[in-house]
Amino acid sequence: MNDSKIVGITEPRRPPNAGKGRVKGTPNKVTADVREMVLGALEQAGGQQWLAKQADENPTAFMALLGKLLPKQIDLDASITASEPITEIRRTIVDPGEHHDR
Repeated sequence: MNDSKIVGITEPRRPPNAGKGRVKGTPNKVTADVREMVLGALEQAGGQQWLAKQADENPTAFMALLGKLLPKQIDLDASITASEPITEIRRTIVDPGEHHDR
């Protein structure tokens, strides 16, 4: 007679630290390194003056960049707004092929 027992496994075995991942808010090292390289390249290209030139020469790309940098939602404190209430909001769509003087 065989004295060994066969026990079924109900869950797959996992390493002891599996699923823990990085602590929330810890930046990805590759992302941080790429960000530093991009900022270094921006500085070498001329920084703010170069960005202003890009805004004039490549407004579509510049606005896409701006859209990624601006917050998705803006909370206004009523105490810092103008004395008159906002009564109208306008959106102007500009042809990116046209060059406009500032």
